Amino acid sequence: MNMRAITYENYGPPEVLQLRDATRPVPEDDQVLINVKAAEATKGDCELRSFRYPVKWFWLPLRITCGLMRPKRQILGMYFSGRVVAVGKDVAGFDAGDEVFAASQIRMGAYGEYLALPANYAIAAKPVNMSFAEAAAVPLGGLNALHFMRQAEIRPGERVLINGAGGSIGAYAIQIAKAMGAEVTAVDRTDKADFLARMGTDHFIDYTREDFAAAGHHYDVIFDMVPGSSYATCIRSLQPHGRYLSGNPSLAVMLRSVLTTRFTNKSARFAFAPETKAALLTLKTMIEEGELGSIVDRVMPMQQAAEAHRLVETEQRRGAIVLAISPD
Repeated sequence: MNMRAITYENYGPPEVLQLRDATRPVPEDDQVLINVKAAEATKGDCELRSFRYPVKWFWLPLRITCGLMRPKRQILGMYFSGRVVAVGKDVAGFDAGDEVFAASQIRMGAYGEYLALPANYAIAAKPVNMSFAEAAAVPLGGLNALHFMRQAEIRPGERVLINGAGGSIGAYAIQIAKAMGAEVTAVDRTDKADFLARMGTDHFIDYTREDFAAAGHHYDVIFDMVPGSSYATCIRSLQPHGRYLSGNPSLAVMLRSVLTTRFTNKSARFAFAPETKAALLTLKTMIEEGELGSIVDRVMPMQQAAEAHRLVETEQRRGAIVLAISPD
């Protein structure tokens, strides 16, 4: 049995993405089969497609894992929402008809109409007050933002700066930091100012016109999503006992983070976010209680996958770009 999927047979520009027929997966005994309704087009998808990464240290091991000459897994997409259509005989907790949002991790596959995943993956009931498209944009940004804001141990009234706030992770980090009681400053381009204001920022800095460190303000927490930003500048901009968190660390940043934490009165962390069912359920609760809202910029059909990738790569978006995979 076949399905429609956005596939790529070679690494390269957005044009390598093609809408084709693919084999529909059959769930194993410990898996759920999900009819994918929507999937976020992410920077990670674009980087896997082109195999160009701003952070270079994991290039070779990732290339070996994903395919040296051409991709082993030819259907991208790691963050999505959909409806369960079948469950394996050993699966408990899911039934056909359940509406879910999820992360498929390195299995990918969410750019196809059907996806089979182990039931112990990060799969949870979709928030009742979100559409499939809105829910598809939650796992990437929400899981990472929740992880890093918890790592920051934010206390009410603290000043938090988010560098590179206009992406999926930054947009949810703003909302989560605000829910924790922080005063939030967002750093990004002018054209994202209105979007970031809707996310709840208290202050906005346009990095094309102003260096956030130049004003001399100091912060309790700096969450840095910008590869290649100045580590020294960020650390200098922290209050005593301030916390720096890097979402895109280079090897140099990893080393300097250890030294900063060990030998100064500031701390620096770079631990990557685990993708768990428990964290997804936390996000679901926050969404249903009104603490987190939609970050979707636009929803595009599968036929426009290449254009969706161009928009993501060039940051011509205010929030998440979502692909409608098999809309109702």
